[in-house]
Amino acid sequence: MKRFLNPVPHLTSLRQLFTWSILVIPVAILAGSASAFFLWSLDAVTHARWNNPWLLYLLPVAGSLIALIYTHFGKKSESGNNLILDEIHKPGGGVPAIMAPLVLFGTLISHLFGASVGREGTAVQMGGSLAAAYGKLFSVNSKNIRVLLVAGIAAGFGSVFGTPLAGAVFALEVLVIGNLQYDVLIPAFVASFVGDQVCRAWSIHHAVYVIAQPANYALGAIDFKWITFAVFAGALFGLSGRLFAEVTHNLQKIFSSIVQYSPLRIFIGGVLIIGLTYLVGTRDYLGIGTVSQDPHGVSIMGAFTPTGATAYSWLWKLVFTAVALGTGFKGGEVTPLFFIGATLGHTFAMAFGLPVDLFAGLGLIAVFAGASNTPLACTIMGVELFGSHYLIYFAIVCFTSYHFSGHGGIYSSQRIGVAKNGSEELSGKTLKEVRLSS
Repeated sequence: MKRFLNPVPHLTSLRQLFTWSILVIPVAILAGSASAFFLWSLDAVTHARWNNPWLLYLLPVAGSLIALIYTHFGKKSESGNNLILDEIHKPGGGVPAIMAPLVLFGTLISHLFGASVGREGTAVQMGGSLAAAYGKLFSVNSKNIRVLLVAGIAAGFGSVFGTPLAGAVFALEVLVIGNLQYDVLIPAFVASFVGDQVCRAWSIHHAVYVIAQPANYALGAIDFKWITFAVFAGALFGLSGRLFAEVTHNLQKIFSSIVQYSPLRIFIGGVLIIGLTYLVGTRDYLGIGTVSQDPHGVSIMGAFTPTGATAYSWLWKLVFTAVALGTGFKGGEVTPLFFIGATLGHTFAMAFGLPVDLFAGLGLIAVFAGASNTPLACTIMGVELFGSHYLIYFAIVCFTSYHFSGHGGIYSSQRIGVAKNGSEELSGKTLKEVRLSS
């Protein structure tokens, strides 16, 4: 009873949380502002590419320019998100400040000329880089540097997608598979919330997705038929997320072994993307893919309508993105995974006579959940994007996808805390180590 009534431990804990929460606010402001500038610029370069189709033919040259800049100035920045995860787990040389401008430039150039890449990687890397620079400027100790890096991830993710709750949980869940560390959850949420609000204060608007289905599909009226379909769909989404990760990693390995000079490697990737564009006869799989220049084209938004995708749209987007990332173009994986998931959900719904918009939404979050091993964050993201009515379906597809994706993923530096198959031998290993040993 004395221990319970003793105020010292409680005050010490509150002081620590308050200190951390105040510490991360400047990082959140910087990350939110960086995301706002990035999203505004991304919209501008996307429209520039739409209005100037000839830019696609300069993609190989633009890619070589990116590679040359990273070769001469990038230091460790080439490792991207994985470098930030490594620094959180085991601090080493730190995250270079130059990572933020480099990934911003590289991503915008990639999008301007037509590479199929995303935006999450850019926001997370900018947030982590700015956090590290802020910590170095004010001589923050190593324990608090870890907090700042987690806050940078949370603020970057939450602000770029407009999902502050998911951003906070993602920043913790992405570190260790199957093991959430709650010690920095509150500062992570503060950073994600502030970053999102700052981004919105710069008049940045996020895409609005709508699942317009009758109330009998909602949480209050569970239909076991839909539960069954959600389980099967979740398994399919998890396998596709694993496929994306494996194809991308293997292409990186193959291209790096065959063509060691990175400017030439990315040049070849640009040529392949141009060839793929002519092969499929459409430019719908270039760039970010949230909306299409063609009102009848394939896009994430279009996948929520019955005529908004084809049966193989998800596969083509997977190939375009894997080639782009595998040869060295900069950006992220998440928005392409949204595209793959939404169009695969569209295909699944059309095949079984299911609600297209509902399963497009489920695919959007679940493929990412499987590929990133973050089912809780993606379930929360579903609520923030679509509302809470379909929460049970969000949870089912995300956690099913997580289990079916196995011990693979887009982030090679993720550690395994609790193995999905119960194996204690995998505990503590990174996904890269698991992949190399298999």
